[in-house]
Amino acid sequence: MEIPLFPLNAVLFPGGPLALRIFEPRYLDMISRCLQQESCFGVVAIKHGSEIGAADLFAVGTLAAIVDWHQESDGLLGIAAAGRGRFAVEHVDRRQDGLYVGQVSLWDAESPVPLPDEHAPLAGLLRKLLAPDSSDRDLATAYADAVWVGYRLAEILPLPLPAKQMLLETRDALVRLEQLSEKLRAPEARERG
Repeated sequence: MEIPLFPLNAVLFPGGPLALRIFEPRYLDMISRCLQQESCFGVVAIKHGSEIGAADLFAVGTLAAIVDWHQESDGLLGIAAAGRGRFAVEHVDRRQDGLYVGQVSLWDAESPVPLPDEHAPLAGLLRKLLAPDSSDRDLATAYADAVWVGYRLAEILPLPLPAKQMLLETRDALVRLEQLSEKLRAPEARERG
C-alpha cells in the first residue's frame, strides 16, 4: 500500500491525538488530497535529519486520520488528526516537491488485553497525568485495557524519541507495560546507586 508520509520529531501512537500547523506546499497538497479522498497519511518519526529538509526515517509509523481542520489567525492550516493502525515502512521515495511517499504494510491492530494487577499502578499514574489535561483531550478512557494504558503513557511521558519509537514498535501490550515500568523505575535505581 502506498501512502504519503509526514516525518516528525515525534511518535504518534494508535488512538492518540496529533495537532499540526501546515504551511509547506507539499503538505498543504497532501492534506487536501487526504480530505478529498477521505484517506489517511502516515506519521513516521525522524531518526536523523529535520522536519523541513531531508530526513532518515524509522521503519515503523502510524496512520493518521484527519478529524478536523481550520484556518488559523496567522493564515496557516491547522489540522487535528488521530492515530490509527501501525505500519512497517518497506520503501520510501522523496518526490520532487519534497513529499515522502512510502510503500507500507499494515500491522494487525492490537486487541484489548486485560490490565494485570501488577500493572495497576501504571493505570493509576495515567489517571493522575490525564486528570489535569482532560479538558483538552477528547479520549474515551480504557484504564482496564493494557494496550490503551501503554499507548497513552508512552505518548505523554517525557521519554526520549528513540524510547517512544521502541514502545511503538513493541507488538505485545504486556511487554510494553513492562518496558514502561522499567523506564519509570530507572531514576529510582540511579538515586539509590
